[in-house]
Amino acid sequence: MRILYHLPLSPYARKVRLVLSEKRIPFELRIERVWERREEFLELNAACTVPVLVEENGLVLADSYPICEYLDEAYPDVPLLGRTLGERAEVRRLVAWFDGKFAREVTGNLLYEKQMKRMMGRGNPDAGALRAGYANLKPHLDYLGWLAETRIWLAGNTLSLADLAAAAHLSSLDYIGDIDWSLNDAAKDWYARVKSRPAFRPLLADRVSGVNPPPHYPDLDF
Repeated sequence: MRILYHLPLSPYARKVRLVLSEKRIPFELRIERVWERREEFLELNAACTVPVLVEENGLVLADSYPICEYLDEAYPDVPLLGRTLGERAEVRRLVAWFDGKFAREVTGNLLYEKQMKRMMGRGNPDAGALRAGYANLKPHLDYLGWLAETRIWLAGNTLSLADLAAAAHLSSLDYIGDIDWSLNDAAKDWYARVKSRPAFRPLLADRVSGVNPPPHYPDLDF
């Protein structure tokens, strides 16, 4: 069986889970507590990060973007990186936006400080980082809302990896109650469309010990 090593609230692992599910590729999930630095896992990925995908033939792939590129090339029936050169460039740009800029300015300041620090035993959240994360969230939601209002999906006319990357970050933050959806109706409507897809249901069923999601988290209609 194909194995995906992950952490339930890792947005990068969630992105790969969504890609696998959208492409209807069967896989088995295994939680990897990366802070334990297991020797067996380090042999798979010297960076000791998730996600890591181990294919049925033994091929090991690490880091979410190479994994997603591989899956789109190896299983092209449901393309998620765009069909034309222009579409592919725009998908890649937006994936870089959410996995880079959004991750640095929002996810890292909120999810890492509130959840990952506790799990790794690295002390209490930094108040300044939390303030920065909440302050940065609104302009990012405004940009996402603008994309959602001017396009059918974030990168164009079809669902793409850009939508899945954005939704992966937002769903992780939504689980810990850190998304104020009243900030942008267009962003909220887009997210409702994404989380209503069958591929999203396993993410909505995730539960993390000691942290309960808000009531709207699994609700497809908010």
